[in-house]
Amino acid sequence: MRKKFGAEQVHIWRRSYDVAPPNGESLKDTAARVLPYYHAKIEPELKAGKNVLVVAHGNSLRALVMHLDKLSGEEIVKVEIPTGVPIVYELDKNLNVISKKKL
Repeated sequence: MRKKFGAEQVHIWRRSYDVAPPNGESLKDTAARVLPYYHAKIEPELKAGKNVLVVAHGNSLRALVMHLDKLSGEEIVKVEIPTGVPIVYELDKNLNVISKKKL
């Protein structure tokens, strides 16, 4: 028999930083997987002056936004990342955010 969860519990899973759903990943877990890839594969391309398009599911994008915007676990839970709306970051040579806009 499947256990049913209330809307409040689902909201906690979807918006918390370190609370994972059963058999799933928290944002903290996702960040631990996404950020090493970002540092190893995407940062070198950006430092070489290339434009990079990142397409991912919500929590992966949330982890990346948290890193780029230098947000805490408490701050990121308040950020809304709309589905299908590109977010364009302009970064300086040290990969600090110069500007950010939603298209």
